[in-house]
Amino acid sequence: MPDPALLDELLDVALEAAGRAGTLLRDGRPADLGVAATKSSPVDVVTEMDLASEKLILELINTRRPEDGYLGEEGADQAGTSGVRWVVDPLDGTVNYLYGLPSWGVSVAAELDGRAVVGVVAVPARDELFQAVIGRGAHLNGAPIRCRPAPPWGQALVGTGFNYVQSVRVRQAEVLLALMPEVRDIRRGGAAAVDLCDVAAGRLDAFYERGLHPWDRAAGALIAAEAGAPTSGPEGLTCTAPPGTHERLLERLTALGA
Repeated sequence: MPDPALLDELLDVALEAAGRAGTLLRDGRPADLGVAATKSSPVDVVTEMDLASEKLILELINTRRPEDGYLGEEGADQAGTSGVRWVVDPLDGTVNYLYGLPSWGVSVAAELDGRAVVGVVAVPARDELFQAVIGRGAHLNGAPIRCRPAPPWGQALVGTGFNYVQSVRVRQAEVLLALMPEVRDIRRGGAAAVDLCDVAAGRLDAFYERGLHPWDRAAGALIAAEAGAPTSGPEGLTCTAPPGTHERLLERLTALGA
């Protein structure tokens, strides 16, 4: 188990980074916010606020822990010498944010020797702060949280997300069409880190998505795992749910070629 004092320090940095970036995004959103750039496709957008949030977080981490590594969605990638690497999505759910929808957040995770040990996800529009430290459980606004017990398969409420590349989206739609009649219903929130936290808080029974990047899932997957919902799946597929539901979902997704 990592040094508790180190975990405390990393949590403090993650909370400060996510909190300050979340406040910037909530209070500093310009009325005329538009698309600054695109990435994998014309609908995979970046706004000026994504960039401002990452700049704030990177500068904070470099000040507080200059020997750490860093991997961020908007292009920041630096090696470190401490064994700690920060994996950050400065604005998860950019399209939601662009349209004024509330499901967006700031995701900050600290990895130690390649393993996530601290995760924080701030969801400012919902006034929510999720956090987890490995071995210490998961919390929402300071209160412990647990995922739901595994329901019968036909009563599972399952979250998912879609890739921005058209050919991948077509295949994801085919999988969704086959899976939907089997479960209670499907939800698509539009921010993977928030969806993973909603599994942790018992608001979803499960979540899956193909094509997530490390910054999409690093913090949220740790929070879900510490709440009793582990994440696994073949390369490229994220599957998060409590034991029982997790195995069933992974079995079905594998059979469907998700």
